[in-house]
Amino acid sequence: MVSKDAAEKALNLIRGRLCNPNFIFRPLCDSPDSNYSKLKFIVSSSVTEACNNSVLLLGPRGSGKVAVLELVLEDLLVEYPDMITLIRLNGLLHSDDNSAIKEIARQLCVEHQLLFSKMASFDDNSEFMIAMLRECGLAHKTIVFVLDEFDFFTQGKQRLLYSLLDAMQSVTSQAVVIGVSCRLDADQLLEKRVKSRFSHRKLLFLPPSEEDIYRLLDHVLSLPVDSSLPHDYAIEFNAKLRSMFSEERFRQVIDSYMNFSPTVQHLVKFLFWAVSDMDLKLGYLSFENFKSAISSLQRQPKMECLRDCSILELYVLVCMKRLEVKEQNSYSFSAVMKEYKSIHDSFQTSDYYSQDVCLRAFEHVLQRGLVCFADGRGRIQSTEFRPVKLLISFVELSQGLKAHHSCPAILQKLAS
Repeated sequence: MVSKDAAEKALNLIRGRLCNPNFIFRPLCDSPDSNYSKLKFIVSSSVTEACNNSVLLLGPRGSGKVAVLELVLEDLLVEYPDMITLIRLNGLLHSDDNSAIKEIARQLCVEHQLLFSKMASFDDNSEFMIAMLRECGLAHKTIVFVLDEFDFFTQGKQRLLYSLLDAMQSVTSQAVVIGVSCRLDADQLLEKRVKSRFSHRKLLFLPPSEEDIYRLLDHVLSLPVDSSLPHDYAIEFNAKLRSMFSEERFRQVIDSYMNFSPTVQHLVKFLFWAVSDMDLKLGYLSFENFKSAISSLQRQPKMECLRDCSILELYVLVCMKRLEVKEQNSYSFSAVMKEYKSIHDSFQTSDYYSQDVCLRAFEHVLQRGLVCFADGRGRIQSTEFRPVKLLISFVELSQGLKAHHSCPAILQKLAS
């Protein structure tokens, strides 16, 4: 019998790990081909070889761009404690060139214990930044500029980016510009004069593979055997966990998660949900914990709307899905009716209604928010002539049809 205190300690330990991005991403940084290793090499070479570099970290939200960057900066600040000055900007706060250059000047003044003038102009602050780059370069000190939400800095005349990258062309400067963006085309937003001064290094952050996910699961959920936890309990906990990992039903849950949202951020949320559902009396993680977590994570308002749809409304949605498979990005009610008639003619279904009844079902689907008009134009047009598009994915539609209490089998077949 597992003591409740030991189970609570294990639960708190795993929760603490899930709240620590550095712990989560550490096993993904071992490979020399990892983004961690590549980014660390770029920044450390600027520190040790007194050169200038610029790089973009690109990937969807939740893919670990900022977490890996923080891990690199933390390690480098330990290795080179007096040789790095860190300047942080965020495009949501500092997209205006004047406010951005003023924030750079303020952080440089704080770092080097200088007096900051709030009344300084853009040109004054720009000259101050150039002078600090030169002085830090002569002192063999690297300034690292982190520009989060990088794509916001590309709006307007891009004076900040030009001033910064142009100042880095000098042999006396020693700096690294790191841009972070969820837009994969962020480098294409740069003006020609800025692009010519950018080094065009890009690190792409992709969703973790299935192998990486299982490595993360083992890394985060396994208990240390040499800790204050009972030794036998930790060994049995890990054995049960690895046995569950090898089960086919558990692999199906992980596959369902990867189809839903395969980012590290959502994986952490999924694990936190599963761990919080652990039975303290039992003291171990069970398959039901993960099954419940994936069900809670996938619960969405649109899925709830699908369960309340009539059979005819489901037919309308399936017809739209079939039209999109045929590469029609937008379509009117008449196109949906043609597809509906072709299904009836092909399968001789009993669910066949008049055009007026179908139009009411079409309007109900619009009201539910499962479909929207393709553009804001043509408001004077009748609903049946305006182009529309689906707002739910094919996976969501397929799952909604399976969960519907009276969905015809032919619809599930057509949507699969």
